[in-house]
Amino acid sequence: MSLIFPRRDFLGLAAAAGAGVMLGGGLSGCSRPDAAADAGDGKPRRGGRLRLGVIGEAAAGNLDAHKPSGMSSTIRGFALYAKLWEWSDDMFPQLALAEFAEPNANASAWTIRLRQGLEFHNGRTITADDVVHSVRRLTDPKLASPNGASVALVDRDRVQKLDDRTVRIPIRDGIGFLPLPDTWVNFGGIVPIDYHPVTNPVGAGPYRLKDFQPGRRSLFTRFENYFRDGPWPDELEIIDFKDQVSRFEALQSGQIDMAHAIAPEQAPLAQGNPRARLVTSQTNWWRGFNLNVSKPPFDDVRVRQAFRLLADRDDLVQRVLGGQGRIANDLYAPHDPAFDKSIPQRRHDPDEARHLLRAAGAQGLTVELTADAGGTSAALVLAQQAAKLGVTVKVRQVDAATYNGPLRNDFALSTGGTLGQPFLAAAMGNDGPYAQTNRSQFKDPRFDELVRAALAQPDLAARAPLVHEAQRIQHERGGLLIWGFQNTLDAIAPTVGGVKPERSHFPTWRFDRIWLKS
Repeated sequence: MSLIFPRRDFLGLAAAAGAGVMLGGGLSGCSRPDAAADAGDGKPRRGGRLRLGVIGEAAAGNLDAHKPSGMSSTIRGFALYAKLWEWSDDMFPQLALAEFAEPNANASAWTIRLRQGLEFHNGRTITADDVVHSVRRLTDPKLASPNGASVALVDRDRVQKLDDRTVRIPIRDGIGFLPLPDTWVNFGGIVPIDYHPVTNPVGAGPYRLKDFQPGRRSLFTRFENYFRDGPWPDELEIIDFKDQVSRFEALQSGQIDMAHAIAPEQAPLAQGNPRARLVTSQTNWWRGFNLNVSKPPFDDVRVRQAFRLLADRDDLVQRVLGGQGRIANDLYAPHDPAFDKSIPQRRHDPDEARHLLRAAGAQGLTVELTADAGGTSAALVLAQQAAKLGVTVKVRQVDAATYNGPLRNDFALSTGGTLGQPFLAAAMGNDGPYAQTNRSQFKDPRFDELVRAALAQPDLAARAPLVHEAQRIQHERGGLLIWGFQNTLDAIAPTVGGVKPERSHFPTWRFDRIWLKS
C-alpha cells in the first residue's frame, strides 16, 4: 500500500505560502524571483567585473566544495559550485540542479533526479555517478565536513544510482525525514568524479575559477552554460580583507562593489552615503549563549532560568546589534511552519532571577564566559547585566581555533549563534540528539525522543505537535539563551543591481542574479 501526502504538507512548508518554495512533487524546477524584477534596478546587463569584499579567515582559505575552511571559503563555494538545492529568499531550500527530490512513503530514503542537460565547467555532462560521488565525499567521516549530522545519518554505503539522472539516498535509523535539503544547501556542491579541491576544483556554479591567491583574492569568469539565466558580469572577483574597517574604506574608495555583512556600527556610515547603499535583510540568524547543562552552575535548571531572566534582550539588541535586529525567546527557527507561536515571550525579570539564584544557593555566583571574536561585545553586555544581580561573569575571548577546537563542548558558558535554518536542521546542528557541536550539552531524553519522532514524520500536521512539545522543553529547561535575531547588513555601490533584502543571509551571494549597471 502506497502512502501519498499532500505535497505542501509532505514537505513541511504549508506556512511558507507565497515563498515559491517546494522541494519535490515532480515539479520541473521551482520558481524564484526573476533577476530582472529586483526593486527598481532595471533589467540586468552583461559585462564588467563584479568585486565582492569579504573578511578572510585566519587561515588562507580553500576551495573545497564540502569542507570550506571559513566564511570567505563558503562564499567562494557559492560562486564555484551548484547544488541539488539552493536557499530561497525566505531561507527554505528549493530545487536547483535537481528537478525532483522526495522522501519515500515510509521516509526511509530520498529519491533525487537531476535536470536534463546539466554541465560542469569542463564541459562534461553531470550524471548520477557524479551525484553519488559527491554524496559519498560529503558524508565521508574522514573528511569531517561541517555537515556532521548528515555524515551520521546518511547510509553512504548504500547510496544507489537508479539511472543516469536518478539516485536513491537511504537514511539510517528509520528517520527518513532527515532535513536533507536544509543541511546540504551550504556545503553540498555537486562535483565530478575526478574532483580535487586543489588540483581540479571543477563545479557547475555560475562562475568558473580563473585564479586563486589564498588569503588575497580569487577571480572567476562567467560560466556560459550555467543551468539558470545569468550570471551577468563577465568576471567576479572576491577580495579578502583582514577587518571590517579596511573593507568599508575599500567600498567608499571604489576598490570593491559590495561588502557582505558589515558591522552594525558601520550602518550609519552607509545610510545616506552616495557611494554605499545599505541593504538590510531581517533574517533569523540567532545570537545567544550556551549554558552547559553538564557543568555547574548550569546543571541546575534554576540557574539556567535565572540567566535567561537576567538577560535584558532589548538592551542586547540595541547595544550589540545597534538596533539592527529583534529580540528572541530562547528558541530558534521562528519561520518554521511547525514553530509554536503560543509560547509566551520571556522578559527581563531581575527580581525573579534573584529568587531563583537564592533558591539554587547560587548568590554571588562567579562563572567564566568563553567568547569568540564575534561574540565578545554580547558577552561584555551580559556581564554588565549580571553584575547588577551580584553575579560575576568573567569574559575570556579566545581565537577561532580554540573556540571551535576539541574543548568546544566543555565551556561552562559560551557565546553562540548560527544561520536561521528550519527547526529540524537547527536541532541537528545545536542541541538535538545528533548534534556533534552541542555546546550546551543538552541531552534531555524526552526532547531527543520528540526530535527523532519529528525526523520520522514527513507530514506537517502530524509533525507540528511533536515540535511544539520539544520547543516547550527547550523553553523551560533547555541550554540555549537565545536573546536576539540579527539583521544582515550589506553595503553595495550604486552601480550594482540585483541585490535586494531577503530573509536569507545571502543577498550579495546571489551571483547569478547580480549585475553591474555601468
